[in-house]
Amino acid sequence: MSEVMLDGENIEIEDIVNISRHHVQVRIAESSRKEIIKVREYIEKNWIRSDAPPIYGFNTGVGKLKDFNISVEDNDLFQRNIILSHCGGVGDPASEEVVRATMAVRLNAFCQGVSGLRIEVVDRLVEMLNKGVHPVIPVQGSVGACGDLAPLAHMASVLIGYDAAEAYYEGEILSAPEALKRAGIYPIKFELKAKDALALINGTTMFAGMAVLNYYDAAKLVKEAEASASLSIEAMRGELAAFDERIHLVRRQKGQIDSASNIRRLVRDSERTTEDARKVHLKHDVLHPEYQPRVQDLYSIRCLPQVHGSCRDNLNYVREILEREINAATDNPLVFWNEHGELDFLSGGNFHGEPIAFAMDILAMSLAEIGNISERRIFALCDSTLNYGLPPMLAGEPAGLNCGYPVISCAAAAIASENKTLCFPASVDTLSTKSNQEDHVSMAPWACRKTKQIIDNLPKIIGIEYLLASRAIYITRDVLGDFKLGAGTQIAYDVLLDNIPFTDNDTYMPSLSKGAIKLAESGEIVGKIEAAIGDLI
Repeated sequence: MSEVMLDGENIEIEDIVNISRHHVQVRIAESSRKEIIKVREYIEKNWIRSDAPPIYGFNTGVGKLKDFNISVEDNDLFQRNIILSHCGGVGDPASEEVVRATMAVRLNAFCQGVSGLRIEVVDRLVEMLNKGVHPVIPVQGSVGACGDLAPLAHMASVLIGYDAAEAYYEGEILSAPEALKRAGIYPIKFELKAKDALALINGTTMFAGMAVLNYYDAAKLVKEAEASASLSIEAMRGELAAFDERIHLVRRQKGQIDSASNIRRLVRDSERTTEDARKVHLKHDVLHPEYQPRVQDLYSIRCLPQVHGSCRDNLNYVREILEREINAATDNPLVFWNEHGELDFLSGGNFHGEPIAFAMDILAMSLAEIGNISERRIFALCDSTLNYGLPPMLAGEPAGLNCGYPVISCAAAAIASENKTLCFPASVDTLSTKSNQEDHVSMAPWACRKTKQIIDNLPKIIGIEYLLASRAIYITRDVLGDFKLGAGTQIAYDVLLDNIPFTDNDTYMPSLSKGAIKLAESGEIVGKIEAAIGDLI
């Protein structure tokens, strides 16, 4: 992909990912460019005059200062003051990919032609994005109402070339003027005119960009968790009737049907999950001294499609919300043509982040559940009374002298517990701000940030499940090695063996766990599985 055309209507999640992570260039659609210019020409002709009626943020103050008038003569200074005063972000800088996603979402919002800013401002932001001038934007300080005022003000302070503002350029933090100069963006100092500033800083923008990246990564992790779960099923010689398509079709839940389908494909042609394999008695299986058919497995195996499927359905909801939002005009006020061919200025609340706040809270809970059920399988893999006779703690012989994997399994429990506390919904929290002018806020930025923490945690749990499931298969190779693994699980196991230096006895745990977690983070296992058996759903 050489470029993404922005038209305010058709951008997709994958487009934002390509812009933010792969530095794909952007271009404003010609139809959008014409509409932006047409709207601005009307504004210049009819509204930039001393007798114009009060229009919020155009010739009045903003927020609680809405009742103070701004003269035509002072409006340029007012634009500058809006930017400088609203640079109230604190904390660490947002990542480069989040900043690029932010810039792309903001530009696409302008393309509907209802923001009223000048085309010169739009082109300036396009040039910054395409030439890699990435504003330093503190990640904390937005409550998700009036959109992302503080983060976007920091973005705009670089756009105007303010001396104290900072930007990344080619991996170096520079002053805004220096970054613009090195990128060949002129003029270095850039003046804003009436409505430009408010259009730049008012909207559901940085948290929309963050949410898109969260969703994209989450969707990949669900596949990863189904791969690790399938390996656990192989390790415990699981009963596959629970994944029979007929069961899931009568439930009628799409995510559940898809998840069960993935498991069936991953373990297709497995011999280790057959009754013949389950007839092999493992010496640590004290609960079943004689063979008896496996009737049902633990919920963490048997109910996997129902749990993963619910999370998948939630992801579909999140995607729908986000693809609407990244094609939305979310600033305030907005301008619309009326039946008389004139523009109406309308004040509303499209900047409120409630849709994304809810979406990210739901995503957070879904990912935490993926981690929770994975941790339960990890627990079972270490318990001979639950795993049908695998060695206790997956320890080598003699057990006792060898400790096995109890502590790394505790790490999964600790991380799963962290994720649970990160699921407290941001969307139900609100604090009145700005002298009660903003008396209900969304907290969508925090919803995005804590969801990202869960996303960073989840591969650690999945990686530990990969580690223990492959360990269980490895340590029983002498008695069960003749039973082949499934079409996808064999690939997963082979990749893990190539990266994890298993021995029969205890060894330095980080030499094992780090490789497994890295594989879960990289997506290499799922990538190789899909290359061999086709894409998972």
